[in-house]
Amino acid sequence: MSMTAPTLEVRDLQTHFFTRAGVVKAVDGVSFSVGRGKVMGLVGESGSGKSVTGFSIIGLVDPPGRIAGGSILFQGHDLAKLSEEEMRDLRGNRIAMIFQDPMMTLNPVLRIDTQMIETVKAHKKVSTEEARQRARDTLGMVGIPSPDERLKAYPHQFSGGMRQRVAIAIALLHEPQLIVADEPTTALDVTIQGQILAEVQKLCATTGTSMIWITHDLSVVAGLADDIAVMYAGRIVEKGAVNEVLDKPLHPYTHGLIGSVPSRNKRGEALRQIPGMTPSLLNLPPGCAFRARCPRASEACIAEPVMAEILPGREARCIHPHLDASEAA
Repeated sequence: MSMTAPTLEVRDLQTHFFTRAGVVKAVDGVSFSVGRGKVMGLVGESGSGKSVTGFSIIGLVDPPGRIAGGSILFQGHDLAKLSEEEMRDLRGNRIAMIFQDPMMTLNPVLRIDTQMIETVKAHKKVSTEEARQRARDTLGMVGIPSPDERLKAYPHQFSGGMRQRVAIAIALLHEPQLIVADEPTTALDVTIQGQILAEVQKLCATTGTSMIWITHDLSVVAGLADDIAVMYAGRIVEKGAVNEVLDKPLHPYTHGLIGSVPSRNKRGEALRQIPGMTPSLLNLPPGCAFRARCPRASEACIAEPVMAEILPGREARCIHPHLDASEAA
């Protein structure tokens, strides 16, 4: 694999849930790529399909959900075609996931050292002492003081922020080439969040690890990511370099998301908000899924919009994109 090839390339990914009520197209034709050492922010409201995209990449979609189409090329290999055993070899080793709730990673009845040593030895033939040293070094890397003492503790003896740091340390144990992070700092206070984001950026820059950071928090993405993809109703509606998208959003949905961030509003002004609700994925309207909530919608929006390059390096799924600089949020 060449050094310039992306670590991950997702092409037309479709993850559907086959329920009694009908087929829920949670992820419907999503495509993006993540370069070596780059962080891509995947943003959108709850229910937009961003977390299901992350679970699809790492092979953790439970029935009745399954990948119904598309490819997930990790260093040239299609993850969607691998067996469960082959995925297990990759997962936690070359690909890692950091969950929103650290207790999805940590076993409450085992000491931290037991869990970390087992994780190291699951993928590498090393002695227990070497595995312990690796665990100690990784805890230090995520800013946990007195790692030797902390290794002997149980998860309940840690604060929420510390538990999340341990979960992040476990994800980093094997220096994976790709990390999928599903809102891992949402429950943490701002200072701890800032420290973890700084560590993550440093890790990607120094080791070449690629990362997908799934979040609804645009302020986190603004300071962390290189690129951004905005999801709505199972599809990507806009993507591009993070500064360009946040400074001059093209899609009306991205425009609305940025406009509803308090810091973007003038003091004393009412908060802007996107009217209406996200449509049910079981019963999406024809054409653009956002048109019922969109101030720019016209009869033309009954036609299905396609993802197209509207400005150099900037794609959006919209017939009426924001192109006038005076309209930017």
